[in-house]
Amino acid sequence: MGFYILWRSARIALSPRTPSRWLMPLGLVAGFLDATGGGGWGPVATSTLIGFGHAPRQTVGSVNTTEFFVTVATAATFFVELGASPLERLIPLVLGGVLAAPFGGWAVKHIWPRTLMVAVGLLIVALSAFQLARAFRFI
Repeated sequence: MGFYILWRSARIALSPRTPSRWLMPLGLVAGFLDATGGGGWGPVATSTLIGFGHAPRQTVGSVNTTEFFVTVATAATFFVELGASPLERLIPLVLGGVLAAPFGGWAVKHIWPRTLMVAVGLLIVALSAFQLARAFRFI
């Protein structure tokens, strides 16, 4: 996906896209991965939307905003249902989202869309390479 985003950033002019029918299933899959794997909403939703040509500025802002609510809902549900962790562990998650959101908003407002696409593509490639290196015990 990272190489595909890098290829798209060099080849295709960005234009606003109309919502698609696959956005709800994407949200369901990304939310499921986030809840079961401890993360996944941001990487899955952002890379998929940008890979399909949505403008990085709106994509990153929308995904970051939604990710805050997904994280709070998931963490609150786990803490309430499981009861194994005290409330003091939920508060840092909420504060982290609140403190990181303005930085994400500032970044997408001041960085060119093509630069954002390249940065997202390179980040996905780097993280994937790192995970593959760990999986094959190179690291």
